Amino acid sequence: MNEPLPRDEPGPAPTGPLSLGSPSLGSPSLGLTPLSRVRLDELLQEMLDRVGEVVASRERLRALLDAVVGIGSDLDLRSTLQRIVAAACALAGARYGALGVLAPDKTQLSDFITHGLSPENHAKIGDLPHGRGLLGLLITDPQPVRLPDITEHPRSYGFPPEHPPMHSFLGVPVRTRDQIFGNLYLAEKQGAAQFTDDDEEIVVALAAAAGVAIDNARLFALAQRRERWLSAAAEITSVLLGTVRRQEALQLIARRAREIAGAELVLVLLADPGFEDARYRIEVADGADGLVGRILSVDVDALHTGTVNLRDVADWPAPVPDGPAMAAPLAAGPPSPSGPPTVTTPAFAGSSPSAATRADLPQGVLIVAGLAGDNSDDPALLSSFAGQAALALERARAQEERELLVVLEDRERIARDLHDVVIQRLFATGMQLQGVAPHALRPEAAKRINAAVDDLDATIRDIRRSIFELRAPAGTTLRTELRDTVQAAAETLGFRPTLDVTGPIDSAVPDDVVPELLAVLREALSNTARHAQASSVRVSARAADGEVLIRVEDNGIGTDPAAARGGLINMTERARDLGGSFAITPAPTGGTILTWRVPLG
Repeated sequence: MNEPLPRDEPGPAPTGPLSLGSPSLGSPSLGLTPLSRVRLDELLQEMLDRVGEVVASRERLRALLDAVVGIGSDLDLRSTLQRIVAAACALAGARYGALGVLAPDKTQLSDFITHGLSPENHAKIGDLPHGRGLLGLLITDPQPVRLPDITEHPRSYGFPPEHPPMHSFLGVPVRTRDQIFGNLYLAEKQGAAQFTDDDEEIVVALAAAAGVAIDNARLFALAQRRERWLSAAAEITSVLLGTVRRQEALQLIARRAREIAGAELVLVLLADPGFEDARYRIEVADGADGLVGRILSVDVDALHTGTVNLRDVADWPAPVPDGPAMAAPLAAGPPSPSGPPTVTTPAFAGSSPSAATRADLPQGVLIVAGLAGDNSDDPALLSSFAGQAALALERARAQEERELLVVLEDRERIARDLHDVVIQRLFATGMQLQGVAPHALRPEAAKRINAAVDDLDATIRDIRRSIFELRAPAGTTLRTELRDTVQAAAETLGFRPTLDVTGPIDSAVPDDVVPELLAVLREALSNTARHAQASSVRVSARAADGEVLIRVEDNGIGTDPAAARGGLINMTERARDLGGSFAITPAPTGGTILTWRVPLG
């Protein structure tokens, strides 16, 4: 090595810039050999590269921090997912990015948020992937995957015809509370052949921060849904404070449930009193009005089993909405100890009914079908809302019963006044006229007085009939069913038969006798229309002296009792089964009299 210059002997003045590798003319060599100067240049260049890497890493960390702050700036879940994909593409230098959201069963993708594809590309590609092939690898094995060429992987499923070409690939799972929420997919590294280790590390870090942001967004969405359910329940409660009309309350319940759950269809089913098993009538169908009135068999045991897809239900009466379905019973009592009921499996009548009796079944079921998005927390909220809906039904029923009681009390008062005042006055007037008739000077006057007395008797009978009708149970009664049956026979007879009803036939005739009695009357009128050739028919129904009697008299051509055929034999057997009798006799003026009687006991 050259010896250093003495400190007190200045060298020649430099004439150009200092160079460590190759000194200029007249410049000092600083005592370095050419080999040492080359080594020093390499060390300085390495130091500059390291400084550049540090600066680049600091910039990427700053970009990562900016991305973390950015994805958490809004609590809307959809926009949060879109910002995560965009931030991942920017950090890793990817041309395309996507976030696949796992379905509740964790076996496929339920949603796919993309970045880098235009709406035109979306339209050309068609259906988005559901998690097969290489995308499914992250579902079954949630570990980061980095590939130089996606097409060469053995799990590669291929691309649709209009899909843009993709080679380099980076996939990272996104977790929320130790649960896999979805997977972050990046493709086509810009400016390089493949993604680097640093790209993988920074995307993994972003995925961790994204999991927190997603969890916050989901909690915020849950809080909003709970607020909407509580608001709807409060709205139903406000309805309870006023006059409740059942149909209006049910329509409000269905409409609000559909709005809050974002469902395609909401059904309100009420127990059908005509069935003893778990069959329900669709009272309200928000989203498909054509379903109203249908009868469904509901598997009550399935109310506790979890969400189902209505496509699995046989004989469903209409195209079934996509997505899962929830249901909750309309029961105002305390919830089941096993948790809120959440699901039902409806099917048409004819499928195997539940073994539960009507007394053990809920008065109704609220079904929400065609759900979209994450509704894992909605069943409990729906159950609480259904409880409020059941209270609305109970209050509507109580108001209807109270209004009916007022009507019945008024009818009882009218019947009592008719019996105690009007009939007594008419009867007294008739007695007075009967006492005056023998003293009439002219036979025509006596005849007219007797005719007036007969009219008064007929009026008294009509009033008594009205009294029985006023005191009959509300709704469909045997008296009205007899009237409807006689009216229906007018079409085949060509005239309307005369109907006389006497006695407390609505309250005295047992329920098991009513269908037999009506069947006998329909058969008797049908036989008269086919065989009697009559121009008039009188039907008499009477409940008195411990028996109920149906008498059908016509003025037709008569019949031979010994030649009784199918319908007449059936009427005889119906009477015999109930301990009664059936007789066919000729009418005094021609025609036939059918008499069917059974004891009331």
